[in-house]
Formats: sequence, structure tokens, C-alpha cells
Amino acid sequence: MLAPQSKVKKAVIPAAGFGTRMFPVTKVIKKELLPIIDRDGRAKPIILKIVEEALNAGIEEVGIVVQKADLEIFQEFFLAAPKAELLAKLSPENREYSQYLQDLGQRITFLIQDRQEGFGHAVFCAQTWVNNEPFLLLLGDHIYLSQEGLSCAGQLLAAFEQAECSVVGLTVMPGEIIHKAGCVAGVWQKPNSLLQVTKLYEKPDLEYAKANLHVTGLPESDFLGVFGMYVLTPEIFDYLEAEIENNLRYRGEFQLTTCLDRLREEKGIVGYLVKGKYFDVGMPQFYWQTVRDFYQLCDILPR
Repeated sequence: MLAPQSKVKKAVIPAAGFGTRMFPVTKVIKKELLPIIDRDGRAKPIILKIVEEALNAGIEEVGIVVQKADLEIFQEFFLAAPKAELLAKLSPENREYSQYLQDLGQRITFLIQDRQEGFGHAVFCAQTWVNNEPFLLLLGDHIYLSQEGLSCAGQLLAAFEQAECSVVGLTVMPGEIIHKAGCVAGVWQKPNSLLQVTKLYEKPDLEYAKANLHVTGLPESDFLGVFGMYVLTPEIFDYLEAEIENNLRYRGEFQLTTCLDRLREEKGIVGYLVKGKYFDVGMPQFYWQTVRDFYQLCDILPR
């Protein structure tokens, strides 16, 4: 299914972290370049899957936030033709695919994060490029698989068109892993679909979540966790800038969640329960699960 035309033209993908949870492989390869087998049988780096998620939803331009030292690696993948010796050995289909990657690269801008000071800081590095427009934000270590005809990003963009305020993608998450994710509370506008968000909290412990973050209609053991996908209005940069200028850190880094909560207070935020699955490839056990399950699920779920 084709994505509807969207007011949102740009997507931001932070990919400037050190990948410490995937050490030691991240000594030699960025976690965003680790491979996954897609439904077409191709071995694709994770970053390509995320870029395709954005573009297939109707996004026109993608900004990837990288470390300066890694810029050449990403440019090599998206912009450079294969070396002549490799190109000569490729099948006609793979030569055509090589050109597809270079064409894709023309829609990508690489943005430099000069110091690694957290997710919020990485997002802030895209402020000038975003240029006061709403934007889609995708994590650099998540890939997504829709359970319906419209992609996960397409669903979120459609929710933004309806809500006309920032939207955070949500998923139902069991209490035993909620300490690994952002969590929200709120009131359903549409049951099991749209939620008026009343609170956001980063990686709560289970007791806090039970006392403060439970949402009506969910089992007591379940919560609404962040799906790893957002559509944000540009006001988010004002709150990020204020926290960075005032050195307001959470667990030593500049976070996005605290700024989202301020955006919620002043402008409102809606949560959308995504009809799909996300795969966190930023930790060894989850990457292994993704490699094991993703290709098989591609054959089950709608194309």
C-alpha cells in the first residue's frame, strides 16, 4: 500500500553512539551496519532498513547523525560505487541494486555530533537541518515490521495528520522489561489506538511504573512503552537547547524524554499504539532474536 502524502518531509536517525552494549564487535563495525536478512533475501545493514522505513512512508529527506570519525564509512555505503574488481563480479541484479543505493544516498544528509552526550544531544544536532519543520525521528538501532498494509512509520505519520501535535509511537510492554525503555501514561482518546499522554518517564523501575504509569484497559502487569519512533514538532529543539545550555543531565547525559515531557505540558503529545513490531538490535540478546525471527515474520505479516 502506498503511504499517504504527508506534511512531514524529513526524518532524523541518530547513529553516532559508541555501541557499548554490542562490544567487542563495535570495535570494528558500527552497530548500525550490522546485517539483517530482509524479506527480499538481501543482507542489508540495519541503517539501510531504517532509511527505507522512512522513505517508504513518504519522507523525502533523511538526516543521519554520525560521529565525524564515522562519516566516511556511511558515505562509502550510500554514495560510493563499488570498487571496479567487486563491480565486475556482481550479478546484473546486484549492479542495479548498487545504483539504487547511490540514488538513495542523494536523499541523505549526514549531520555531525561532535561529542557523544546522549540521545537528546544527538537529536539536537539536527536542529539547523530540520529547519523549523515537523520531523520523523527513528532510532538508529531499531527496525520495524508492520502488522498491516501501512508501514509503522506510515501509521505514525497518519496519526500526526489526525492529531496535529507531536506523536510518540507506543507498544504494549510487560513489566519485567519496562526498566529498559521509556514509558508513558495517559487517557485513551480512541481505545487501543490514540492516547492523550499525561506523563513520560525514562526507564522506570517496576514499582514506580505500577504506582504512576499504569493505563486503564491494560492488564496490571503491562505498560505502554515507547516504540522507538516519533513525529515531533520543532518546539522540541527549544527544550533540548535549554537543557544543554543549563547542563541538565539525566544519568550523565542529555535525554530526549525530559524534553518530551515539557513539550507535553506546553503543547500536548498524543501516543499511538503501533500495529507492528519493533526489533531492538542494540543489545546482543535482542540482535540474536532479530536475526532469528525477522526474516520468518516477514513471510507471515502483510507486505
